[in-house]
Amino acid sequence: MLRMHGITKSYGPVRANRGIDLVVPPRTIVGLLGENGSGKTTLMNVLFGMVSPDAGTIHFKDRPLHGHTPREALAAGIGMIHQHFMLVPAMTVTENVMLGWDAAGSWLRPTAVADRVRAASRTYGLDLEPDARVGALPLGRQQRVEIVKAILRGAELLILDEPTSNLSPPEVTGLLQVLRRLRDEGRSVIFISHKLGEVLDVCDEVVVLRDGAVAGRARAAETDRNALARMMVDRDVSTPVARDGGIAGEERLVVADLTAVDAAGVERLSGVSFSVRSGEVLAVAGVDGNGQAELVDVIAGLRRPKRGRVFVEGVDVTDGGVPRRRRAGLAHVPADRGTTGLVPDMTVTENLAFRDCDGPPFRRGPWLDFGAMRVAAAERITRFGIRVGGPDVPTRTLSGGNQQKLVLARELTSQPRVLVAAQPTRGLDPGATRFVIDEILALRRSGGAVLYVSTELEEALLVADRVAVMYRGRFAGVVRRGALDITRLGLMMSGALTESPDAAALYGVAAP
Repeated sequence: MLRMHGITKSYGPVRANRGIDLVVPPRTIVGLLGENGSGKTTLMNVLFGMVSPDAGTIHFKDRPLHGHTPREALAAGIGMIHQHFMLVPAMTVTENVMLGWDAAGSWLRPTAVADRVRAASRTYGLDLEPDARVGALPLGRQQRVEIVKAILRGAELLILDEPTSNLSPPEVTGLLQVLRRLRDEGRSVIFISHKLGEVLDVCDEVVVLRDGAVAGRARAAETDRNALARMMVDRDVSTPVARDGGIAGEERLVVADLTAVDAAGVERLSGVSFSVRSGEVLAVAGVDGNGQAELVDVIAGLRRPKRGRVFVEGVDVTDGGVPRRRRAGLAHVPADRGTTGLVPDMTVTENLAFRDCDGPPFRRGPWLDFGAMRVAAAERITRFGIRVGGPDVPTRTLSGGNQQKLVLARELTSQPRVLVAAQPTRGLDPGATRFVIDEILALRRSGGAVLYVSTELEEALLVADRVAVMYRGRFAGVVRRGALDITRLGLMMSGALTESPDAAALYGVAAP
């Protein structure tokens, strides 16, 4: 169905793609893997007509594609669902489907389009209501809107870029079922992901990129996670995480009776209390949308609570905003790097420095010291393995995974007393994920207190001394590391089991 040959693309001195060959047969799901910055998204943007290659050829269904636009790619039968959805939140599902679609007619026919949306939704089990406003839908349903758009436009090859990064486990299962249905109907799929288990579960073939070139190919049924991970990063990442038992010390983060509401006044956080001590990690697990975002925002100073207090190192920072929290020793890795963690049009150097640019070494009197900023940026780029053309390029030119590394580099190198990390490994490859976990455990060993919020239960179990499960704005239970049981945690996440945690579980045990 698809043959890409010798695709080459450079951005200044950075060679994003280096002579890549990619073949996608009919009725096949091909997994496309690689480290952050390995060239996956660039290659797909070339295929979809968003980027022009410097060299190489593309043939789709035996017809050449050259100098094409995304509209021409869609007309040829290629659809692409980006990691960040291309939807208008204020519009309905039907209105989003009609946007830019010639079949909607010069005189719009919303009723006819709604009928087609409803029919496709029934056929593929997408459970979409055509009149629903997209902004009110959970992320899993928004992704289904993108899939319906591609299906109704006749896409025979569907590209999905990190499609499960924001989905809950049940939503992931539903998506993979849809992809299998599409394959059985004769369509093909390119599935870009860092989640090796999902790739092995749904893909027929796997292609691995490294440093902009093809590092290996395999049949999914004939390989395993370790082999794929080694192809991706050219080193072994299967060794166990180095983690000692440790002894928790004094309370560094204390949360008392926190309650918060959303923009519509709906209570999303309901009287949550706990503490995190020096030398420990408290992981908060649960399906997205159960109050984790509100909890993190209130602690980080991005949202005012309706009730309750937040203490960092004994200092009441509830009403003090972000600067007061930072001075008290709190660092924050937000879940949304694009809107909260970074300023995309600022340079890499500026994004790495702006957290600490109100004093030395980045400020001398009233003046910013850009030389010191660049030196620090170069050190952090090297230490965190950030793939970038240079410290003065705009941050928006980095891949999503390298943007995440940028946030982590800024927050972790300050050696915070308290770290609040929300989805810190989202969009990272196995090697980078391992690096982040090692860094967080190093902070724990040095006496830092870490609140680690993640939908990735396996990661939570790797890093946590205690695991709290959130369900509908409350803790459904708090479990110590020695008593962790995945089945028990899963029941808590689904709301089937609730355990009232005692004070020892909520607040830990101080060192004798």
